[in-house]
Amino acid sequence: MASLRDLGLSEYEARAYRALLNTGPTTAKELSRASDVPMGRIYDVLNSIEQYNLVRSQTASRPKKYVAVEPATALDRLLDDKKRELEEKADQYESIVDDLSDELDAAEPVEDQFWTAAVGPDETIDLLLERLAAADDHIVMVSADPAPQWDMQAVSETVNAHLEDALDRGVSVDLLMTREMVGSLSEAVGRRYRETLQQRADFDVRTNDDITGSFNIIDGVEVCIQVPNPLSSGEAFGMIDLKDPEFAANVHEEFVPRWDEAEPLEF
Repeated sequence: MASLRDLGLSEYEARAYRALLNTGPTTAKELSRASDVPMGRIYDVLNSIEQYNLVRSQTASRPKKYVAVEPATALDRLLDDKKRELEEKADQYESIVDDLSDELDAAEPVEDQFWTAAVGPDETIDLLLERLAAADDHIVMVSADPAPQWDMQAVSETVNAHLEDALDRGVSVDLLMTREMVGSLSEAVGRRYRETLQQRADFDVRTNDDITGSFNIIDGVEVCIQVPNPLSSGEAFGMIDLKDPEFAANVHEEFVPRWDEAEPLEF
């Protein structure tokens, strides 16, 4: 059940405000009895909810009287306070992330061979997006067949957004696709390519129907290979991510002739 405490009030503050709604204008002593807030705490509680702008006081009367602000107004004020608090927290966390990014990026990367794997459509996409986000220099992306278990319209827009982020941080992108894969992309991706990306020197897209399989080479040292499902033709089973400069160089060597034979993509 929703509670005023969910919006930041203490138990005593919530009790005092609710009691004021029932009593109407009243003194601190009367409110203490009506709300079961101890007399020794009632003035602190009233000062607190007055700072929240939930009560108004009649200072001219002796003893001083208090009245509750209407619930709709009071709740709006509490909500605004919470939103402001969350925005401040978000700014604080963003600053922490910026500081930590600089600190952690200063560490020397581990150059040992390493591999990991993802199984399932969601896990595969998550791994791909993670590795695209990690690129510092160059991305080679080869996409042969649209996987039927994915919503290619949505996936293409998500991948395209990550590629644009990579371009913005200085990463060049070479993208090789079959015409079938081009046809599976969303209209929003095509429009973005026509209007903006096609003119960029660091973003090159070509088509070649003489390619099979889908893989990505990250910074010349890491390869993400889409693994087909052996029991279902055309369906992706998962993805293997292998960090091995020698293997990446061999894969790139196989990629170059098909890239050279490919045609630039034009809409």
